Amino acid sequence: MLPRRLLHLRLLPTRRPGLKPVPNVLFLCTGNSARSIMAEAILNHRTQGRFRAYSAGSHPSGTPRPEALQQLASAGISTDGLSSKSWDEFAAPGAPTMDFLFTVCDNAAAEPCPFWPGHPASAHWGLPDPAAQTGSTEAIARAFHEAFTILDRRIQLFLALPFETLTAARLHAELERIGRA
Repeated sequence: MLPRRLLHLRLLPTRRPGLKPVPNVLFLCTGNSARSIMAEAILNHRTQGRFRAYSAGSHPSGTPRPEALQQLASAGISTDGLSSKSWDEFAAPGAPTMDFLFTVCDNAAAEPCPFWPGHPASAHWGLPDPAAQTGSTEAIARAFHEAFTILDRRIQLFLALPFETLTAARLHAELERIGRA
């Protein structure tokens, strides 16, 4: 469950004159090495500039997992510029204002999050950590592929939302529904 302060929703910039035309999306996880990194890259790839995605972690590992980068590359998604970073970077003055915030692992959903200026629309899109997979190389690759597939599907559902017609309450319900998909 996200902290109460993250559940405050606001309408998208397209419904509020004078705001930036490209909404920012932040994917959060604990280590920012696999799920959140893949989500950032998938959204940036799929939106072709309609949204700008970022990722961060509460305790960043310092480097993206090679398996996550390999999964992205095998899907034809650029890995240029991807890095593991702290969510503190996005809560600091001068950071991009987030319009959407998604936690993609159970640990980040349970942790106290920094205050996010602008009260972004948020939801928990948790999924199993492929980095925790043990066993053969094939089993690990399968776990990363499954995480990628779930994230890709959720992002496609997100991009299909009729943002211009959704109220804040309906948007929140849809974002939560996507997280259960």
